[in-house]
Amino acid sequence: MPSEKKHIARAAGILGFATILSRIMGMVRDMVVSRLFGAGMATDAFFAAFQIPNMLRRFFAEGALTSAFVPIFSECYTQKGEQSARELANTCFTLLTMIMAGVTIIGILLSPYIVTIMFPGFRSDPAKFGLTVLLNRLMFPYIFFVSLVALCMGILNTVRHFFTPAISTVFLNLSMIACALLLHTHFAIPILALAVGVLLGGCLQLLLQLPTLYQKGFPIRFRFDPRHPAVRRIALLMGPSVFGVGVYYLNLTVSNILASLLPQGSVSYLYYAQRLFEFPQGIFTVSLAQAVLPSMSRQASSGDMAAFKESLSFGLKLVLFITIPATVGLMVCSTPIFSLLFMDGAFDYEKTLRSAEALFAYAAGLTLVAMVRILVAAFYSLKDTRTPVKIAFAAFILNALFGLALMGPLKHTGLALASSLSALCNMIMLIWYLRRKIGPFGGRAALTTGIKALMASLPMGLAAYYGTGLADWSLTGHKLQKAGILLATIAISAGLFFVAAQLLRCEEAREITRQVKKRLG
Repeated sequence: MPSEKKHIARAAGILGFATILSRIMGMVRDMVVSRLFGAGMATDAFFAAFQIPNMLRRFFAEGALTSAFVPIFSECYTQKGEQSARELANTCFTLLTMIMAGVTIIGILLSPYIVTIMFPGFRSDPAKFGLTVLLNRLMFPYIFFVSLVALCMGILNTVRHFFTPAISTVFLNLSMIACALLLHTHFAIPILALAVGVLLGGCLQLLLQLPTLYQKGFPIRFRFDPRHPAVRRIALLMGPSVFGVGVYYLNLTVSNILASLLPQGSVSYLYYAQRLFEFPQGIFTVSLAQAVLPSMSRQASSGDMAAFKESLSFGLKLVLFITIPATVGLMVCSTPIFSLLFMDGAFDYEKTLRSAEALFAYAAGLTLVAMVRILVAAFYSLKDTRTPVKIAFAAFILNALFGLALMGPLKHTGLALASSLSALCNMIMLIWYLRRKIGPFGGRAALTTGIKALMASLPMGLAAYYGTGLADWSLTGHKLQKAGILLATIAISAGLFFVAAQLLRCEEAREITRQVKKRLG
């Protein structure tokens, strides 16, 4: 088991490093977008249109497809050998290509109806509605490319190659940045340049996977075999997985539907806040979930439940140790972060405050969402799709009810808070049902880690609060001064957290110290 932990930690580290690069480029992309286009009608239309194929990506590609494909493919690879796994991979790639081509055509044709359902508030503004439909039609083919990327990711992750799929999103961000800067003056509607960047980026993401697949012994070939027994099992797992894995993103979608009924700019505020919220989420949580899923799938397939529980507990403890201080940091530094990264050009201090309010509310659910991802991965490793679906549906209803109750008094911030409350309910129900299914799985050890991480985060939060108070974040410009203060504050606060965690004898902090000493010889 120690070697398996090492594999999980190493994979999470590789994915985290690649994701850091991607998220940094994502931040640069959003800074370019905010400076060129601000937060208004055009950006509301773009973010709304982009979220439709992006939602499908999260549900079907990175969510349901990956969660259903990896356990079955891992079982085939370990029990039947590489040749059988290669046949299954080519069969799935062929069928997915055909299915997603049809989905793309249907999505383009039905764009007006999709936008009406997803963003009903846009119907009252014909210009915004028409622009959203146009942008959605231009970007809908992105789901075709990224679905195939997700399948490639499942294959490569199973053979313990994580870097290429994780780094591929860098090319999406680079493409969007380049097209926004170079092409926005060439369109009558400047924001169309971003849609071109999305399409080009999706194509580049897919092309990046193919050489690596060939190198790892999985060259893509046409193989039409819809009656392959494993295909049916994957399809049966995928159906419920759509809801089970994607409930968080479905909740965000509901929030955006309700935000379309609020004052102009609300959709953009939520989008910018989600992007910053997903920075720590993508760097560590998503990386760890991708790393631990193949390990838990292999252990569940072999019937080694002791190792399965240990991997699950290990994943939960790592998530708690990282995300709790990240939660405190995001909540304290929400306004300074937006002021430094986005406040310029069309993005003024008022928009900074509104976006920071949403980030504060989203940050409250960071640890909860992270734990949900790990727990859902555990269910799917056990090939149980029904339980997460039932829980996800309950959480979805609660999110809608919380949103309707809070959007009146708190506007877009209430919608962000509703997402965090829904994640809390989702996490509690998942833990309860999983414990009933497999018995204790190290919950007390994870709780101890969480309490220690929270205690270590208190001095960190105080340092961040007083440190950020040294700058006037309402002033435009002064980027170097703001960056110096914020980076110094983050460094000092992180140092305090690590020292406090060491004093509290937190196992994860000691392990980091051992790894650093080992790296330094």
